[in-house]
Amino acid sequence: MNRVIFHIDVNSAFLSWEAVYRQKHLLGNLDLRVVPSAVGGDVTMRHGIILAKSIPAKKYGIHTGQSVTEALRQCPSLLLVPPNYNLYQRSSEAFIRLLKEYSPKVEQYSIDEAYVDMTGMEVLFGAPEIAAALIGERIKKELGFTVNIGVSENKVLAKMASDFKKPDRVHTLWCQEIPEKLWPLPVSELFFVGRATFKKLYNIGIKTIGDLAESDPGLIKSHLGKMGEQLYAFSHGVDGSKVEPVPPPNKGYGNSTTIAFDITDRENAHLVLLSLAETLAVRLREDKVRASVLAVGIKDWDFHYYSHQVSLYSPTNVTKEIFEIACDVFDQAWDKTPVRHLGIHMSHVTDNQDRQISFFEKNDYEKLERLDQTVDQIRKRFGNDAIKRAVFLESPEQKQVRYLDHMSGGISREKRTVDYGKQNIR
Repeated sequence: MNRVIFHIDVNSAFLSWEAVYRQKHLLGNLDLRVVPSAVGGDVTMRHGIILAKSIPAKKYGIHTGQSVTEALRQCPSLLLVPPNYNLYQRSSEAFIRLLKEYSPKVEQYSIDEAYVDMTGMEVLFGAPEIAAALIGERIKKELGFTVNIGVSENKVLAKMASDFKKPDRVHTLWCQEIPEKLWPLPVSELFFVGRATFKKLYNIGIKTIGDLAESDPGLIKSHLGKMGEQLYAFSHGVDGSKVEPVPPPNKGYGNSTTIAFDITDRENAHLVLLSLAETLAVRLREDKVRASVLAVGIKDWDFHYYSHQVSLYSPTNVTKEIFEIACDVFDQAWDKTPVRHLGIHMSHVTDNQDRQISFFEKNDYEKLERLDQTVDQIRKRFGNDAIKRAVFLESPEQKQVRYLDHMSGGISREKRTVDYGKQNIR
């Protein structure tokens, strides 16, 4: 039996979900999707990036990842709304729940994308194109937003098909349709081709996906290595990967944050590292794993990035230990240039809970682990702000502490909720 794979992608997800919420729950009249609008971060917190834009905004050249300041220069009438990741998470969960009614094999690829293995489902839902249209219409009717659905026999072709003309479309890309639909496209549109890879391909005369498909695979491999083999296979529609309902275990855990002010001293840098260690350690403990390699990443005021890493004597998920090691790594790496962004990344993950004991160990790790577990339980029951370290309580000498979240990294606090009472809901 030939496989049937859908790739389902929400159109302008963050903006669509915001538009639906404002209309259906806040009784607003304006649909953000039909006017020049965008979801953008808080400039004062240095998160001023466009996260999603409407199709009318796209006509002004506004694009995801662009600075809010630049976007407003291009379109002074642009309607900006703040991000609300709690809303996005709820919307995403509803989206995935609906898809699971059509197949037991649903792989969430990102917050607004999913693969669905529809192999053999023709008996229940009809031909693939009919089933895709049925799913799209139901999402629109019940959840209020539109999707693009790519239909093919494997994941990479389904993904490529869903990126064809938008919004609210179903596109097929069966293997026999590759010469007509895939090969004429710019090679930059092939799955996994980023800027650096595109430049390398362009420099050897490969401008379209068809050029790549007709090229010498040995030549591609000599320029791109193993990735070249993968891209050559993709250009011919070859992809044997399965739809995985259960995500594979994390190979690494990272956490980073952009700070509202440039850090020029070790003390404030260490505070940020503590806030990152708090949330990173919680994630490790939730997954019942430890990690034995720690790296600190630093981005300075001029956007120059560098990092330094160390191997630990024993894998850990203890907050205090992660914090202290991160501080040591930072102190070794920092060149005293003002810092705007800090991150901690841990790798070499293991589920082995045994700790190697050093003869020279000063810390009582059994006691520290019990402390972490108690703090985790309090926060889980009463919220993250129910208990915090005293160093994050502002004093007259620490005016900048008010800009530091005691548990930072990932999705910042101001992006998780929105006070709609302060929003002008039209």
